[in-house]
Amino acid sequence: MKVVIIEDEPLTAKNLSRLLKQIEPSIEIMATLDSVSSSVKWMNENTQPDLFFMDIQLADGVSFDIFNKVRIERPVIFTTAYNEYAIQAFKVNSVDYLLKPIDKDLLQTAVEKFNKYYGVKNEAIGEQFKSLLENIQNRNTPKFKERFLAHYKGGIVPLAESRVAYFVKDTIIYLVTTDNEKLVTDYNTIDEIEELVNPQKFFRANRQMIIHVTQVETFKKHDTGKVEVHLKCDKNIRADVSREKANEFVSWLDQ
Repeated sequence: MKVVIIEDEPLTAKNLSRLLKQIEPSIEIMATLDSVSSSVKWMNENTQPDLFFMDIQLADGVSFDIFNKVRIERPVIFTTAYNEYAIQAFKVNSVDYLLKPIDKDLLQTAVEKFNKYYGVKNEAIGEQFKSLLENIQNRNTPKFKERFLAHYKGGIVPLAESRVAYFVKDTIIYLVTTDNEKLVTDYNTIDEIEELVNPQKFFRANRQMIIHVTQVETFKKHDTGKVEVHLKCDKNIRADVSREKANEFVSWLDQ
């Protein structure tokens, strides 16, 4: 079985590849791609695999954008956390999904499901994918977290998303409020938070920081291509956006 993995987190892609090899040693990973643009380019130049694994949120868009640019003729297993309506759509259309972090047993079940249906020549598979995309794209946006828990004066306080200025990793993960209060959270990684927040409101500026759109006071581009962002809650705090993500950042602000 030939597989293509579309995933913008290198460690997640590497782990998925390792688990697939453990489950089915004969699997051939044809390519590991990390963006919409690279995926479209690869598909235009190569024969499609037997199966795709696709993360939904990619660095330059969502994986559904790929379907709008090239014809996907093979089954897809999505790797993401999505709302209950999307999950229902996956099940109705016989397309599986995996929640991150990927569980080996669930991955094996998904591969077995693929093997079961792949053996049946189903001319309606194209219609199933068309129906899947329509179901997902016509639903409301995924349900992202609207409140976050943080430690405050010996207790735990729920904070509305609108009160979050940014998340920052400094040994542990802190939530900084719009009043510039720095509160301890129980999150383990910035990656974990990135999966939970609404990408229209929050931006992963770098490895240590996720910022809220309403907190961008000013920003400026440097000759190096990097972007320096100053925040409203504390003008002495700045978030540096890498050259690779600079255009994505500007587009995020301009939407």
